[in-house]
This record gives sequence, C-alpha cells and structure tokens, in this order.
Amino acid sequence: MQQEAIEVVREYTEAVFRRARTPMEPLNYDVDWADQPSRHKSYPHAPRLPLPAGLPELATLRDLHTGQHLPPAAGWSLARLAALLRLSYGVLDRRLTVNWNQDVAKRAHFEHAVWGRGTASGGGMYPVEVYLVAGAGGPLLPGVYHYHTGAHVLERLLVGDVTGTVRAALGGDAAPGDSYLLAGIRFWKNSFKYNSFCYHVVTQDLGALLGSWDLLAPALGVPLRRSLCFDPAPLDRLLDLDGDAESVFAVVPLNVGGPAGPPVDADVHVRYAPFERSRRVRDFAAVTAVHRAAAAPAAPAPDTVDSAAPRDLPGEPVALPAAQLDRLARPLSTVLSGRSSSFGRFRRPPDLTAAELGTTLAFAAAGRRYPADVKRPDGGPELTRLWVFANHVDGLPGGSYAYCERRHALLPAGPEPDGGMAAFLQQQYFLTNYTMGQVGAVLAISGRPDAALDVFGPRGYRILNAEVGTVAQRAYCAATAQDLGCGAVLGFDNLAMNTALGLDGTDERTVLFLLLGRHPQATADVAYRL
Repeated sequence: MQQEAIEVVREYTEAVFRRARTPMEPLNYDVDWADQPSRHKSYPHAPRLPLPAGLPELATLRDLHTGQHLPPAAGWSLARLAALLRLSYGVLDRRLTVNWNQDVAKRAHFEHAVWGRGTASGGGMYPVEVYLVAGAGGPLLPGVYHYHTGAHVLERLLVGDVTGTVRAALGGDAAPGDSYLLAGIRFWKNSFKYNSFCYHVVTQDLGALLGSWDLLAPALGVPLRRSLCFDPAPLDRLLDLDGDAESVFAVVPLNVGGPAGPPVDADVHVRYAPFERSRRVRDFAAVTAVHRAAAAPAAPAPDTVDSAAPRDLPGEPVALPAAQLDRLARPLSTVLSGRSSSFGRFRRPPDLTAAELGTTLAFAAAGRRYPADVKRPDGGPELTRLWVFANHVDGLPGGSYAYCERRHALLPAGPEPDGGMAAFLQQQYFLTNYTMGQVGAVLAISGRPDAALDVFGPRGYRILNAEVGTVAQRAYCAATAQDLGCGAVLGFDNLAMNTALGLDGTDERTVLFLLLGRHPQATADVAYRL
C-alpha cells in the first residue's frame, strides 16, 4: 500500500518537473478571478480576541546567524505569540510598486491592492491557516483558536482543553508541549490560480512560514521545534476540516507553563463554519490524489535520514569573500516588515558583488538545519543544496556552481553557455515578468525527491519541499537586510536547468529558483505601514 502511495507521489513530481514541456492537466484552465476565495479565512460567528499590535525590536539577522540572540524566556506570553503570528503571516502594509507584471495598473485601485506580509508565498496566495490549541495555565481560555491574518485577531472556535488530542496524534516521541500551533493548508486558496500545480507550491509555502518561525522564535527567546511526522486525521476531525480540501501539515509544540491536557473524546470538534467567498469551489484530481498519498504518517529511522541528503561534489573550489555579517545587522522585525518579492524591478548596473552573493548563500544555507522530528539533534542532515547561475556578479566568472557551506566556496558545475548566461536563463524561463539580463544571479535549491521518498515514505515529498521553502525564506531575509532584490520563481524549465548543473544521470533535481540582484534607487513605490 505504501509503495502504491510512493508511486502516486513520484508521478506527480515528475509531472511538476516536466510542466515546462508537457503542461499539467487540466489544459486551457481559465482563472476566474471574480470568484476567487478570500485571502483571509474567517469564522464570522466565532468570538474574536484582539491580539497586541505592537511589534518588538528583535535581534538582528547577524546575531541570529552567530547565535547571539535573547536568552531563553520563561514561556510563550500572549505578546510573544502575537508578534510571532503578525510578523510571519499577518498583514503589515499596503504596497504599490512599479514593475513589469501585467496587473500592475490594477493594483493602484483599493479592491486590487497588494498587502505585504513577512513571509513569501507562491503567487501571493497565502494558503496556510494557523490554529492555536491552547492548554490550561496559559494567557487564554483553553480551547481552539484560528488566527485571522487580515484582522490580527484570534477567533475562538472551541472552549476546553483538547491538547490531549494533539498529543495523541503526535505519538509518544513528540516534543513536549502544553499548547500547540497547527499549520494547515487550504488548497483552494492556491489551486483556484495554479490548479494541479497547487500541491507543489503550497508545500513550499508551508516551509517558508516555518522558516520565519525558525527565525522569530529564538529572537523572541523561545525556540520552537516543528513536527512533520504525525497522523493528520484526528487533527482534521478536531478542526472540522474536509481532509481532501484542507488538512494539518505541521504541528509546533508551545510551552506556556501549564499542565498537560487530558485525553479527549474523539467526537469533540469545532462547530463554527468558515466563510466561503467563492460561489464554486473546485477540486483537482491530481492534487487530491497526491495529497491522499503524501498524508500517510511517516516515522523515519534516525540512522536512515542521512541517505536523503545530497552527496558531496568534486571540483576545485572558487573561494567566496567572507560573509559580510555587518550587512545583516538589521533587526528581524525590520527585515520581515520590509521583505517583498522583486517581480520585474531588477536593474543594473551596478552588478551584484561576490560578497553580497556569498552573504546571502551563507545565511540561506544555515536554514537547512532546524529543530524538527525529521532531523537529528544538531539539525542535520541537510536535505537540500544551493546552486548558483552566475549572470552579472562582479568578481565571479559567469557559469554555474554548487555552493559548499563548509568551505564557503563555489564548486564549478558548468561553463557559461554559448551566447551568455542571460540568454540561456531567458530561454529557459517561460513567464514574462522578469528580464534575465537585469538579474545578478539565479540561485537554485535542489534536493533528491526519490531518496526522500525512500527514507520518509510518501510524506518525503512534503518534508523535502518544506525545507526548500525554509531556505527560500532565509534568502529573502538576507537579501532584504542587504538592500538587494529577491524573487522566488517556479517558471524555469527544470530539465534544462538540471542539465546545465550536470545533474543528468543523478537523482538530484532543481526544485525552486531565486533571482537575486539590485533594484533601481529612484522608484515611485509606496508602502503604507499598518
């Protein structure tokens, strides 16, 4: 049965990686923008609890990178929880930028406005929903709460200590906690735009959010540990979710200083209904099939996890300048408040420097080690690798490279293509919102999907993509702190990019790409802080 599920996941990933050459079903899908879902899930009849709105001054990226952050706090206060939620997934400002996107003219109108958030999301869809299961002894009544990202409030969906249900779903080896954050994904918030491609995007969105929490938690003095291997069925029942349409993907234990909750009757569940804006909600067979397969609980043996990590590469290293950590000396709260996707705003000269590139790589690569049930105590092994397509980088010859974090160096993977790197990148990019001649470098995040499936079972695809999203979010933060532009894209021909990196004949694949470069200094951008 598990092997059948693995094959379903493998077929889906193959379709994703080949979509530049063979479009995924359904063909000729038209997005009905007038009937899109609300960007903010809400429970209109549930009581609302306003959260503190102030944003604390947090440790800098440099201090977080070097481990010089706040000493451990006593536990999660309501103020710390509010800061974690708002800076990671709440609405922070209204943004209007001049770029090459086709809908830029519409964005000047309020009904089409772009609202900035600290965490990146594919297409700006933000499909992750955050629920708090609060236990006794904390600042809130025990119960289940939903975080309303637009209003920055908690919606109380159930009263009573049901932390026992979460603890039972996690199993006996789970990290202890007296309260829990549940990160669920509602597929329709993304699939209405991306249809069958949805599952690939949303599992990386989950990783980006968890990557923000990985940074915010130590900055707030209360580290977190993500759990990705659990049975989602009892948690979906608790939240009254249709597991095919919305499901819990990650559980993060919290310690607020209360006692462990008792076991709970399985029939106890949320009874409030969420608001649905769309008149017609569609499902997509490929998304349903891969989700059912990948939802199978995973329980990898610790001594097998290393086999999913990318293998070392030979080659003479090209040394990078030492990471300029002083350029990361900006508070995390400032960085997340200013983070944005570049879209079509890249401009050169001046070129990206090798030092700026190296600083971004070093900070992003550190995100591959995080506290989780799929990792060793030291945060390893790394399931992903970073690559560089050097386009216009001052001090670095054009070509493709693998980044070696241990040596802080680049390992040559291939020469600059005939006709130049910019022409090659433009040929492989099948969208129209970027001009590659203006981009300094393209970072590629790769992994070994087949090895992840062998180690973790069908859930390995989700686990790998979560790490991809975490690395991408850290790259955004490093770029923002250095006043660089960054844009995550999925619009490259993966097969051609794999060939350029010398990955043909291996089981390693490119999964996500990040464009890195400069923005023009004088632009008519607007950011209205909330």
